[in-house]
Amino acid sequence: MNKILNEYLTTAEAADYLRLSERKLYELVSEGRIPCTKATGKWLFPKAALDQWLLADLGERNGFSFVAAAPIVGGSHDPLLEWALRESKSGLALLPEGSESGLRRLRTNEAVIAGIHLHAPEGPDDNANLVAVTNDSALADCVVIAWCKREQGIVVAKDNPLGLRNIADIARKRARIAERQAGAGAQALLVRLCKLSGIDLQSLQRSLVARTGDDLALAVREDRVDCGIATRATATTRGLDFVSLAWERFDLVVRRRNFFEPGVQALISFTREPAFRERAKAFGGYDVSETGKVLLNR
Repeated sequence: MNKILNEYLTTAEAADYLRLSERKLYELVSEGRIPCTKATGKWLFPKAALDQWLLADLGERNGFSFVAAAPIVGGSHDPLLEWALRESKSGLALLPEGSESGLRRLRTNEAVIAGIHLHAPEGPDDNANLVAVTNDSALADCVVIAWCKREQGIVVAKDNPLGLRNIADIARKRARIAERQAGAGAQALLVRLCKLSGIDLQSLQRSLVARTGDDLALAVREDRVDCGIATRATATTRGLDFVSLAWERFDLVVRRRNFFEPGVQALISFTREPAFRERAKAFGGYDVSETGKVLLNR
């Protein structure tokens, strides 16, 4: 068998890797019994998820326990989440790399929680997080928990010196804009807003790529860029101004077997404390009326 190097395997590669016929593989797909996802009309199989699937079956047959997930919250950065992880004494570390990276780490057991805010290229975004998890069979045992609705927009220097009000202004005034890495929810939102405004993303005066909202805000403060897409809370904590563009869902994804772990429960329980709602109000740009609600239990 050829050595498999790709993170996502094609049907032929997955069948070869598992030593199954493609027909049998398609049967497992149709029965929802194997981790896979669909992209551009083709089935793809996350290699790490296949390994977990095999180990899970082995564990069920032989009474072995699952390997504990790393005590990490991956995915997108959120100021309220970062604060709550500390204040709740959850013992969980934050690793903000973007929504899609968080889901990847969740699939490979490198994170116990993924924080996500995904955006559809067209149409409403309210269900984008749920659609992504539902359509990924590698996450078939996951629970989606509401964290917040939050305000996203343009982070600018104090007093908004260029008078930016929308994406069209950024393009017309040739404002230097910081992008986010591929797979980040804020970058997906920027792509969507450009599409809705009829603006070619490549035509913008793109200056740098910021890994987190805080990195972006720091770049604005240091006058390395004029603006970027981030949350109102990010602007508030850095003493910057903010132009609101949209409200979005930010949700947490966790596997059912990890849901009742002490760190996860400490975080969720803390959201019921008055201090949590007070901090959300102080940050601004948060709606926490549904925080802790289970939105999906596959």
